[in-house]
Amino acid sequence: MSNGQAHIAARTRTLQGVQILGTGSYVPDNIVSNLDLQDTLGFDPEWIVNRTGIHERRFALPHQATSDLCTQAARRCLESAECDPADVDLIVLATFTPDMAFPSTGNLVQDRLQLNCPAFDVQAACAGFIFALVIGSQFVATGNARRALVIGGDCNSRVINPGDQKSYPLFGDGAGAVLLGPGSEEQGLVAYQLGSDGSGGDLLNRPAGGSRLPPSAETVEQGLHYLTMDGRAIFKWAVRILADSTLAVLNHGQRSVADVKWFVPHQANVRIIHAASDVLGFQRDAVFKNLERYGNTSAGSIPIALDELHRSGRIDPGDLLVASGFGSGLNWGTVLFRW
Repeated sequence: MSNGQAHIAARTRTLQGVQILGTGSYVPDNIVSNLDLQDTLGFDPEWIVNRTGIHERRFALPHQATSDLCTQAARRCLESAECDPADVDLIVLATFTPDMAFPSTGNLVQDRLQLNCPAFDVQAACAGFIFALVIGSQFVATGNARRALVIGGDCNSRVINPGDQKSYPLFGDGAGAVLLGPGSEEQGLVAYQLGSDGSGGDLLNRPAGGSRLPPSAETVEQGLHYLTMDGRAIFKWAVRILADSTLAVLNHGQRSVADVKWFVPHQANVRIIHAASDVLGFQRDAVFKNLERYGNTSAGSIPIALDELHRSGRIDPGDLLVASGFGSGLNWGTVLFRW
């Protein structure tokens, strides 16, 4: 296997007895439209819409970092669940744009919320929230946590290259959160799949800033601290992995597309979403999309979508939904979840 050409292996699992008690999300107030990018950087608004489906995105204000976005989303989630913060006994936070290398962004959020619980980060890029959701569900399902706060958030505007007209318009900033608790035997992860193919890591990465290539004047001058992406290769891989992993969880859960109320794919590119949903046979009105307003918020993408669905009353107890994240790593995570 190389360059992201992993074959889906039989690694689907089931993890039920868990429910989502509440949701929350937060996006910065700073709206950056395609016209803004045309005025400031000379980008073509029509190209952006035709190639990605994105009309605008949110960028964090200068004083904001990933922990600020995640803290706001977490607060709204706890309010939604009517949960006393003292009852939270775990934080799992997914991000690939932490405030700093250490301490973890989860620790910063834990302190901001004054919670008495362990907190840690998960780094699986755009699949991060699904990885964190499965981890948090494991703690709840085994009885080792009663209230697990699972957060996904990123400040992509801090790592994208304004000189890259193909990748810069794709990304935005935002965060979302869900609160997990014990549920009925039917609730939770009817089926899930987590996968990785590190051989495709060079297709989407940020070369400098770690122990391999520490930050220096030279790395900054060369732009190595910015995200780099082979868009064509990632597009092909994403369509295939989104369709294949969704079929795998449906088959494992002995369900069909017709049983699913909502298909909630990672909001990376409308062409990826449409191509995969057409292959799978999802009707467009069952496919949730909000990327036209937010762009690709990485780990924030799926929990923001879940919060919008939940708050608008479009998810009812017992509904089945499929959520799938995919991206750098290469990583993917797909769940068939009963609300």
